[in-house]
Amino acid sequence: MEEKKRLLIYEKLNLLAEAFSKLLYEEDTVFLEGMKEKNLAGDSLEKYRHWEWTQGVGLYGFYRLYQKEKKEVYLDLLKEYYDNQLEIGFPALNVNTVTPYLAMSFLGELLQEEKYLKPCRESADWIYKNFPRTKSGGFQHRTSDSENSEELWDDTLFMTVLFLANMGRILNCKSYLMEAQYQFLLHIKYLTDCKSGLFYHGWTFKEKHHFADALWGRGNSWLTMAIPEFLEISGCEGASRRILIEALERQVKALSRCQCENGMWRTLLLDESSYQEASATCGFGYGILRAVHLNYIDPKYKICALKALEPILNLVDEAGVLNQVSYGTPMGRESTDFYKQIPIHPMPYGQAMAILYLSELLS
Repeated sequence: MEEKKRLLIYEKLNLLAEAFSKLLYEEDTVFLEGMKEKNLAGDSLEKYRHWEWTQGVGLYGFYRLYQKEKKEVYLDLLKEYYDNQLEIGFPALNVNTVTPYLAMSFLGELLQEEKYLKPCRESADWIYKNFPRTKSGGFQHRTSDSENSEELWDDTLFMTVLFLANMGRILNCKSYLMEAQYQFLLHIKYLTDCKSGLFYHGWTFKEKHHFADALWGRGNSWLTMAIPEFLEISGCEGASRRILIEALERQVKALSRCQCENGMWRTLLLDESSYQEASATCGFGYGILRAVHLNYIDPKYKICALKALEPILNLVDEAGVLNQVSYGTPMGRESTDFYKQIPIHPMPYGQAMAILYLSELLS
């Protein structure tokens, strides 16, 4: 990569990092208003204010950036965030409130700080023993405000299962690692669209279908990102490793066919009437690069990740905000048109996915 391009990427990375600290504490008023009536656990809303999957994905991306840059200011931001939440207390566990524990587990391991590791150990133990299950033992996609009984969603692997796997590695707990491995295999079994090679957003064991049959962009990107991360964290071997890598390469092959001419991907991957979406594009770019760098997939797919660079750089504005990011997306239960109506709004996870993508480009 030419030096001029590398400097531009580095400049955009710094802008994204600066903007992240503001977006991290931006209140999601739509979510918080809904929680006033739909808080399934009935605990204090203050605990959820800045502790959800939207922050959790962002924190993971930011921790990875700290690993590469080693800037103390990045580490300070992470410590300040978690110290603040320790004062407030943690909300009840569900798929989405588990997500911030992923970066916290890495932070606790790095610093060997019991105040960070203890909540992670307790949460991993609860997930393994008590997490709501579907038929076949899948992690039910129970969120802060929705039961989603007997439902598997592709989000769950990144939001919850990666954390359980990482705690399995940290604690040398084979049971956690085997459970995480099972969840990956089960979700892939039920969410794979064998015709396209892509993944459906969800599956219901009650009605035995894939809801609106949506091949949703960001949902697919969670798997593109999560599979390489899981393989690296878990050291998964044998037949399971082969199945996961084959599923990833099959998906990436399909992504190479549906990528837009300008390098972006759409919010509905095979629907040309749906809008192009930045967080999914960054997720695909990162996951593909990560998989190539770790020798999981054919290096020829790197060109797809590189093709996304120009539009993503253009979408990072002067304030460091990644634009063209779709807001948090629940299940489209009846029609794929639902996904086209999701509003565009800057989000912490958009910042993080761009940070992961651009920093992997510099690796």
